[in-house]
Amino acid sequence: MALEKITSISGRAVCVPGNDIDTDRIIPARFMKCVTFDGLGEFLFHDVRRNPDGTDRPHPLNELRFKGATILLSGANFGCGSSREHAPQAIQKSGFKAVVAESFAEIFFGNCTTLGLPCFEAAREDIARIAAAAEKDPHTVVIADVAQQEIRFGGQTVKARVRASARDALVNGRWDAIGELLEGIPAVRATAARLPYSQ
Repeated sequence: MALEKITSISGRAVCVPGNDIDTDRIIPARFMKCVTFDGLGEFLFHDVRRNPDGTDRPHPLNELRFKGATILLSGANFGCGSSREHAPQAIQKSGFKAVVAESFAEIFFGNCTTLGLPCFEAAREDIARIAAAAEKDPHTVVIADVAQQEIRFGGQTVKARVRASARDALVNGRWDAIGELLEGIPAVRATAARLPYSQ
C-alpha cells in the first residue's frame, strides 16, 4: 500500500486564535479513554466549545459558517504541553487536513507529520491576512502548498514554511514510518530466506 503523496491541501479555513494552545485544550485528558482514535474529533477543543450542560459556547468551530473547514489557523507554540498523540488525531478526525500557525511544539509537530497532517509555519501578519479573508468570506478557497511552501487565497499568496524533513516525507509519500515498514515485509522475508542461519 503506497502512501499518499501530500503536495498541497485545498479547502476552507477557520482561525482558532491564541498562543500556547496546549494539547489538553485541544483534547481534554478525560476523553482519552479510548481503544482507537476513532471518534476523538467530536471532543476537539471540547472545554472551550461546550458549557458544563453540553450547550455551545461562543467559539469559531461552533459557527455554522465555518462548518467543513479543513485548514486550521492559530498562533505561536501550537500543540505545547503533554506529548499526547491524541491531539493531532482529534484535529484530523474532526476533518482538518492542515494546520497553519506561527510555530509548533516539537512533539506535536512530529505526531502531525506521521499522520500526514502538514504543519505550516507562517508570520503572524500573514496568518491574520488568511483569517481576515476567511472571516470576510468563509467560502474562500485556501490552498496550502507543501511543495511550494506557500499559501494561496483570494488572489493573495503568503510564504509558509514546512520543515525540510517533514516536507520531504509528505511530498514523497514517506510520512508514515510504520506504513513504510509494512511495505517492506516482502523484502525482509526474501532477505531472511537467503540467510544461512534461517534454514
